[in-house]
Order: sequence, then structure tokens, then C-alpha cells
Amino acid sequence: MPAIRIAIPPDLSPDQFDGRNRAGRITDLGGPTMGTIWSARIVDAPTDCAALIETVLARIIAQMSNWEAESDLSRFNRLPLGQWMSLPDEMMAVLRAGLDMARLSGGAFDPAIGNLVDRWGFGPGSGMAAGSPPNPPWQAIEVDGFRARRLAPVALDFSGIAKGYAVDAVAQSLKTRSLHHFLIEIGGELRGEGVKPDIQPWWVDAESPPGPAVPTLRIALCGLSVATSGDYRRFRMEGGRRLSHSIDPATGAPIIHDVAAVTVLHQSAMLADAWATAITVLGPDRGMALATRHGIAARLIGRTSNQAQEYMTPALAAMLD
Repeated sequence: MPAIRIAIPPDLSPDQFDGRNRAGRITDLGGPTMGTIWSARIVDAPTDCAALIETVLARIIAQMSNWEAESDLSRFNRLPLGQWMSLPDEMMAVLRAGLDMARLSGGAFDPAIGNLVDRWGFGPGSGMAAGSPPNPPWQAIEVDGFRARRLAPVALDFSGIAKGYAVDAVAQSLKTRSLHHFLIEIGGELRGEGVKPDIQPWWVDAESPPGPAVPTLRIALCGLSVATSGDYRRFRMEGGRRLSHSIDPATGAPIIHDVAAVTVLHQSAMLADAWATAITVLGPDRGMALATRHGIAARLIGRTSNQAQEYMTPALAAMLD
């Protein structure tokens, strides 16, 4: 049986363990969203908490879903080239974050990869995209204040960042209601704040891919987010070959290296989500080197012929108890 590794945030504050919520009660909520499910564990949740969360998620879907024909993102993708469109504040924040990550990762994370996603059968227009998008696609997006435009036939796709943003947005909405002890999850992206009534952290086990066993990574998710990208989640078989949903913008095709899963810990679920995607695309050597240079806490699990190989950045290793 593989060992259990315990990861403790380096800035865990004693204030989170002051016992003020010891008499509290945890309410479990959840439902469908963004092609997956959301769940929340909230200490002393008010009766309208589920409705509050659903409102936040519906707003994000209306802005950023490429599966909803009338979302702001879908309408942006249909605009004539060169035409400006004013974007909602939240969508613009995600777009700017995605473009920043594209620059930082050399295009490994690309928020304008929608046509390539469609071409390989993982998007709403599966297999329908034609032509050769510019390389790198993200450079065909121009932003000016709160408006943006396409300079070439590319399509925004926030699937590598939107769920993380939604987790952050839900967390912020709970904080505005003076709720400070909760665990939020959307499709495997999680964020924990505060502690449980028994003064224990929100303990979360990072996802591990099926197959050869690897040590369990158990995280005290207090003021911290975790995101995992893995080829076991969305893939299809073609000619006996596994095609990952993770597309390498440099080649325009699914990644070919044997990255099974990447887990990233970050204060922002949105950035954890984007970093996990970028590291997955770059692979063990370049991806983990980039994460190390930027002080990112990350673990990568690679497949070999009959076993798993684990890589870990110094920032994550320093968190292990």
C-alpha cells in the first residue's frame, strides 16, 4: 500500500483554529453545472446558500460557456474578424489571466484554442473546425480596456481555467455573506477556507490516475486551492491510441507524452487550474522546470511501461509534513 503524504500550507494561520465555529454545523450542498457537478460543505450555511451558489454559477456559464450558443464567449467567437466587443468584467478577468498564462508558459496554456479542441472532437463543434489556426492562437486576441477582438479565425475556449474561476467566485460570494469556513468543489477543482467545527482542516486527497499505485497526497486545504489535470478524465480511443483532451497548441494535436496527471496547489483555483493545464502540455521536464522557476507547488505523475513515475516541485516538497 503506498504511503500517505501530508501537505500543509506554509502560511497556515493560527487564527483559523481559534474555535469560534466549534458549535457549528456542516451543510452539504451540490448539483450539476458546467458539464460536471458542484459540491459545497459549509459551516452554518443560511437556507438560501444553494440558491446563492447557483446564481453565481449561472452567471459564469452565461458569460464563459462555449457550449451555450448565446453565451458572451460564443457570441464573441462568432463576431467578424476585427470587430470589438465589450466583455463582462468577470469574463475579461479570465481572458486577461489566460493571456498572461499563455505568455508565461510560451503558449502551452492557450485560451484561444477552441478550434483545435473542436477539430479533435472535444468541443461543441466536434470535428467541424476547418482551416489552420494561427500559431500561437492566443496572439490573435487583442484586448483594449474592457473590450476584445479577434484578429484571425480563432475561438476562445476557457475549459482549462473557467471551472477554477468559478470555484473562486463561489468562495468570494460566500465570504461576502460572512461565511468563512467551507470547502467548494467543481469537477475536481477545490478550494478550502477556514476549518471544520471539530477544528480540523478540510482534508482533501489529490486525485490519482487509475493504474499503478502512487503515494496519496493528502492536503490541508485551508486558504488554498487544488486543481488536477489528467488524461483519464476526458479522452477517446482512435486506432488503438488514447487521444487526450489536452491539446498542445504548438502541434495542434493532443499531447503525446505520458503525463497521467498533474496536481497544482495555489491560493487561486483559477490559476491552479491554468497551471495544471500548462504543466500537462509541457510535460515532465519543461513543465516542472517552469513551475519550479515560478515557485508553484505541483506534482506530476507520468506513465512508464508498467509503473508510475512521480515528479514534485520544491515548493510542494517543502509543504510535506
